[in-house]
Amino acid sequence: MAFSGAVALVAFASQGSTAACTVAAAFPGAAIAFEVPGQAPVSLSESQVTVAKSYIAVGRARAVPNDGIVIALMMALQESGLQMLANTSVPESLEFPHDGVGGDHDSVGSAQQRTSAGWGSVSALMQPTYNAEAFYGGLQGPNHGSPRGLLDVPGWQQMDKGAAAQAVQGSAFPERYAKWQPEAEAILEGLGAFTPPAACSPDKSGVTQPALPSDLSSVRREILAYAQEGVGGAYVWGGTAFKEWDCSGYVQWVYGKAGIQLPRTEQWTGGTPTTSPQPGDLVVQNPDGPNHWGHVGIYAGNGMMYSALNPVVGTLLHPVVWNARSEYYRIAPAL
Repeated sequence: MAFSGAVALVAFASQGSTAACTVAAAFPGAAIAFEVPGQAPVSLSESQVTVAKSYIAVGRARAVPNDGIVIALMMALQESGLQMLANTSVPESLEFPHDGVGGDHDSVGSAQQRTSAGWGSVSALMQPTYNAEAFYGGLQGPNHGSPRGLLDVPGWQQMDKGAAAQAVQGSAFPERYAKWQPEAEAILEGLGAFTPPAACSPDKSGVTQPALPSDLSSVRREILAYAQEGVGGAYVWGGTAFKEWDCSGYVQWVYGKAGIQLPRTEQWTGGTPTTSPQPGDLVVQNPDGPNHWGHVGIYAGNGMMYSALNPVVGTLLHPVVWNARSEYYRIAPAL
């Protein structure tokens, strides 16, 4: 995936924000071009990148799988072209920063959500982070299932992506979402590595250590405690120092503090494969050869893991699904 433009993360927050999340926005300056297999490249302006990153960052903070984030981007590409649209029929919307003016009933914002349909206030709907939160919905969504978001749609993961978007939006043109899937996948691939999870208010984050089984061993609890201690550390290629490590350096440090010595790299070689992982087991991802993986972390339970992910976001708790083709290893007999 090729894209141009200097990488710079700047704080983003709309004046008078009512959204629960704020997002590290992005790539100021020239447009960014993303290669789309079999199609012409898609170019996004700075403001479009900000909107796209909002959907990615909020999705990640809510532990939405990549397929769900692609659906959200497909929706926003169709509804607004990844733009924040005001509406002359909603004069209040013109008072907020916007990229253009639409005219569909009382629809506003990047998802063209309507105040009359219960999606939220005008001030909320004129913020991309709120648009993303409302579209994803679920237990942590602002509308509590009415209107329903993607996570409120039963079986959405088994649906065609365009149909899943339509299940939320209820558009008069349901067939139009599907055409945006290649562009949405390219945007997620291009921006995903540079988009950390949104910073959400503590009561709604969802990115917290999952509840631990009552019978979890003391050694596993130690591993998870040290994994939490390392959160916020920088990603340093080849690093092994505290909070200045790469993925295997982080895992080696955590296990070492719990009294378990692991090799510097290829740490799975000291373990046994398992299909029933428990918190504290190793997670290996991104296979790059026979019995070899490009990333390693520590399983936290409930589909989450700790890892030193990359130089942009560093060390954090994140969904396992952020990386591809995960397998699990148990370090025996220590655990």
